[in-house]
Parts: sequence; C-alpha cells; structure tokens
Amino acid sequence: MRLFFSVLCLIAFGAFAQDDPHAEDRKALLKIMREVEASINEQSIDRMLTQMDQNATVTWWNGEVSRGHADIKAYYERMMKLEGKILNKYTSVAKLGASARFLGNGDVAIADGSSEDEFFPVARGSFRLSSRWSSTLVKTNGEWKTVSLHLSSNVFNNSLIDEAKTALWFVGLGGLAGGLLLGWLFVRISQVGLSFFTKARSGV
Repeated sequence: MRLFFSVLCLIAFGAFAQDDPHAEDRKALLKIMREVEASINEQSIDRMLTQMDQNATVTWWNGEVSRGHADIKAYYERMMKLEGKILNKYTSVAKLGASARFLGNGDVAIADGSSEDEFFPVARGSFRLSSRWSSTLVKTNGEWKTVSLHLSSNVFNNSLIDEAKTALWFVGLGGLAGGLLLGWLFVRISQVGLSFFTKARSGV
C-alpha cells in the first residue's frame, strides 16, 4: 500500500511539473539561491555578484542599502575585510518559502524564504539569527539575475535581545546583592558607632 501511494505521488508530481510552464525557471531560481548561499559560506562576494544584475540593490540587516556591484562589494569588504571590519565571517542556511511568483510575460519572478545565519563578530563571540529574505529576479536573454535582495530579522525577538535581557537580569541581581551588602554594612557601622557612643557616655 505504501509503495502504491508513493507511485501515485510521483505520477501526480510529474503531471504537475508538466502543467507548470515555469518548471525550468523554478529550477534556475533554486540554483541561484543555492549559489548565493554557497558564496556566503565561502566568504566570496565575487561569486555572489555573478548571480546579480549589474544594477542590483541589496538591503542589508542593518538597514544599509547598496546599489550596483561596486557598492555591494564595497559594503561587504568594509564589514568583512578592511581595517575596522565588524565581522570575521558569517554563514547561512537558506530555505525557500512559497513558490516563486511570475509577473508580466514570465520574465520577472518574486521569491522569498528564511535563513538560519551565524555571525562571527570581531569584538565578541558568535551569535545566531533567524532571518527572512525576499528577492526579485529578471530574465534577460534567457538568463535569470537578481535585481533586488532584502534581508531582515525580527527586531523584537532574537538571540541578541535574549542575551541583553539575561545581562540585565544579572545586573539587577548584582545591584540587589550590592544594595543588601551596603545596607548590612551601614547597619553594622551604625551599631558599632552607637555602642561606642553609649560606652563613652557611661565612662566605660
């Protein structure tokens, strides 16, 4: 029965693929996503740029916008390569969300998905973020290229915020402990002073 069901699924998938006029385009888009992912993990901005239109726009996690190959590469090198860089490296595992949507005559595609990213800053230990991405691609002379890429993460709930909350919790506990200690010392000093004053008045 399980084998029969599997065969039915394969037949149904084959029929669906044949009915989808963009089946080959979807394969090409998936290949681009995997190539961009590989270039990130290889720390190769030049490899990434081969998947992008010359006038592509990238909106990065920190809200900065890069336009065109030269601008995109300059941002990457400033963050990852040059003196004063922020990161030593970062890695990503990307997943496609819903099926890509095709517009116009089928030569424009919009795709989105998620990624699990790990950043390795210069000034601290590594941290992970669950991110979202969206991309617009255009088919020119039979070849797909990325013209827009947007990267984002949840600013209200992420590992950095959790880390900050934990730090504040420990700061609060430290402040409470410090306050209790100072209070105890103040009471002890007051008691010693009162005892000394009492003895002095009694002539002891």
